[in-house]
Amino acid sequence: MFTGIVQTKASVISFEGDSAFRTLTVSLPCEYLNQLSIGASIAINGVCLTVTQFEDHVNDVVGQVQFDVINETLEKTNLKDVQVGHKVNFERSMTFGTELGGHIVSGHIQTTAKLTDINYNNNNCQMSLRLDSQWMKYVLHKGFVSINGCSLTVGEVSDYGFELHLIPETLNITNLGMLKIGDYVNIEVDQQTFSTVQTVERYMKKHFAKNV
Repeated sequence: MFTGIVQTKASVISFEGDSAFRTLTVSLPCEYLNQLSIGASIAINGVCLTVTQFEDHVNDVVGQVQFDVINETLEKTNLKDVQVGHKVNFERSMTFGTELGGHIVSGHIQTTAKLTDINYNNNNCQMSLRLDSQWMKYVLHKGFVSINGCSLTVGEVSDYGFELHLIPETLNITNLGMLKIGDYVNIEVDQQTFSTVQTVERYMKKHFAKNV
């Protein structure tokens, strides 16, 4: 489990394989790899991946972490578009006593959304995202959504998408500040909202069936 508070950006130094299976290697400051172990879970652009190899001190400054990325993950997320030199969002899993500054994020991406507009105004950045309508029932005004692993508050919503308002700190720490119109971002809807909507829909369907 994760908090959706991205800790840093990691640099992609290799991404080898094919459309069915690839090995991703990222580089980042050593301080983010303290007490890491094989098998640990890390969110990369919000995708929960398992550490297969790592070197916590390639030199005095950076370390490297390696992950296997399977076919289903490549199909459902924007990791398929990652290239050497790209920056990806990096968050290690929660530990006991972790401060929960965002919301509970599982790292299980449901879909992607397309960035359709970006507007900068003073210290505010407004982004507009287009999302498949089947997922919009789980995206609520002032609710939570995970974008590339970042826990964010939803702005205005429509039948086909929603808006985000981002502060400079978020743009600086994460890779959201590098996005361009037409890019796709990973989406994980708030699990509490998802469960509530699913429960209500099942109840209404069952109740309606009894009264037909």
